[in-house]
Amino acid sequence: MVATIPVLKKRRSPKDGAVFSILIPSWNNLSYLKLCIGSIRKNSRLLHQVIVHINEGKDGTKDWVESQPDLDYTFSEQNIGVCYALNIGRDLVTTDYIVYLNDDMYVCPGWDLALLDEIKKIGNNYFFLSATAIEPVASSNCVIPADYGTEIENFREEDLLKEYATLPMRDWQGATWPPNVVHKDIWDLAGGYSVEFSPGMYSDPDFSMKLWVLGIRLFKGVSKSRAYHFGSKSTGRVVKNKGYYRFISKWGMTSSTLTKQYLRRGEPFDGMLAEPRLPAFLLLKNLFKRLSVAWRG
Repeated sequence: MVATIPVLKKRRSPKDGAVFSILIPSWNNLSYLKLCIGSIRKNSRLLHQVIVHINEGKDGTKDWVESQPDLDYTFSEQNIGVCYALNIGRDLVTTDYIVYLNDDMYVCPGWDLALLDEIKKIGNNYFFLSATAIEPVASSNCVIPADYGTEIENFREEDLLKEYATLPMRDWQGATWPPNVVHKDIWDLAGGYSVEFSPGMYSDPDFSMKLWVLGIRLFKGVSKSRAYHFGSKSTGRVVKNKGYYRFISKWGMTSSTLTKQYLRRGEPFDGMLAEPRLPAFLLLKNLFKRLSVAWRG
């Protein structure tokens, strides 16, 4: 069973002055992980703690991470998925702010300073912020569509670094997906990522819904914080769970109801979110979905 798999945890020397603790789950994806870590080292304006969870590491990931003295890590011999990986990595966090980053992302210059500036403006811990992803083919309306390569082999890093800041985008509502940042107290109050969604599908909207229930109403996508996302380099290989139905069973609504009606994901940012008034047809749709899930057992 997943929960009984032994896990190795290793924290290196404390990083005095670190601002974010960056959690990166990785599953036999060494070439992308190296690029991701390299972008953090190259393009961050601040000092951070980086924590990698190594799932299996059969491609040399474990040996490489162990050889990097600035990386903290956790390790499991089996792939325990994103939810367990993030929650295990939480044990090594030394800063006040937890960033969740995918290993197939490349952070752009100043990504971290833009998030910290936003946090300082907010002045409290009741927020959930996302950086803005740039993707070859946009997966949602909160993503900047711009093709700088679909694989490492055709990645146009120099062009991205020249142009990323000029790509048009405004701050947006509905922070959900990584790269994201939350205060550790809020993370702990929400209980981290829900392992019933393991290996991870629909765990992102579930985490946002848990924050909503806690009273968080500031879900902001920060335009100036940008990261290139190759997309699905791990999730495309994993056996999918039934997260869509599990979300409905848990929350009584579809995940799209959360993202579109509650979080208004992708709409121009206009302040704190309000409790939505769902139209009658959507209430009926969610009722039908709940009954359908209950019938499926």
